Amino acid sequence: MTGEATRGGGTATSAPLVADTIAGIRGAVREHRMAGRTVALVPTMGALHDGHLALVRRARELADVVVVSIFVNPLQFGTGEDLDRYPRTLEADLAALAREGVALVFAPTAAEMYPVGEVETRVTAGHVGTLYEGASRPGHFDGVLTVVSKLFHIVTPDHALFGQKDAQQVFLVQRMVRDLDIPVRIEVVPTVREPDGLALSSRNRYLDAAQRRIALALSESLAAAEAAGADGLDEVLAEAAGAFGDHDGIELDYLVVVDPDTFLPVVEGTTGLARVLVAARVGTTRLVDNALVTLG
Repeated sequence: MTGEATRGGGTATSAPLVADTIAGIRGAVREHRMAGRTVALVPTMGALHDGHLALVRRARELADVVVVSIFVNPLQFGTGEDLDRYPRTLEADLAALAREGVALVFAPTAAEMYPVGEVETRVTAGHVGTLYEGASRPGHFDGVLTVVSKLFHIVTPDHALFGQKDAQQVFLVQRMVRDLDIPVRIEVVPTVREPDGLALSSRNRYLDAAQRRIALALSESLAAAEAAGADGLDEVLAEAAGAFGDHDGIELDYLVVVDPDTFLPVVEGTTGLARVLVAARVGTTRLVDNALVTLG
């Protein structure tokens, strides 16, 4: 481990203590626990942006000590996905976390998390995990839930923070916690957006200037869906899909309206709150977004 542990979540000028082993982070958390402090965990894959930092700021409001994990989890990447090119910016990430007063960073290697290589024991995401993102990325959510479960057992946080941008992931993590009686409170932080509406994502850095403008189709489609909510499901889907017709260079993957409580597609005639999920590919970059709508 490197750095110095700081009391009460750290200060804006102190470097976080960095642990790269499971034993190291457990020992650091244990010291804070013995001092009577509460702990919040912000799981990330690094390449931190203001969306991640919003999670950190909320975590500091909820707990005495914030732990940020930085781990690019190979289990959630399929064949041909961007595991090797996924941005890794540990030095910049640590500087940003120091400014936010983060006390502890857990930055393990894949060998530390999976010492025998491909793991046989995994958490399954069930049927919902095969839909939408799961249909486009088979096995993705099993990998997500497996690593999140491991992090919960390693850090044993009181709170864990997730961003609403990855709505299906949030739903599945919440369900896992409930189904497996994991003693952690899940806090969901609203999606952080650029002034023009684009949801912040670590993958946005792959976009050139022209692709960045094209990517606005996702947030434009959600705005169109929200505006059409009173006219019912069919109109919501039509208006949301229409936003993609104004842009070349973007390939729509899926556009679906789901029940927030089950994450299954709603049917025509449904009224009340629903969530619109959208995913698209701009060049080689795959982006996701979502928004609540009220169906009339």
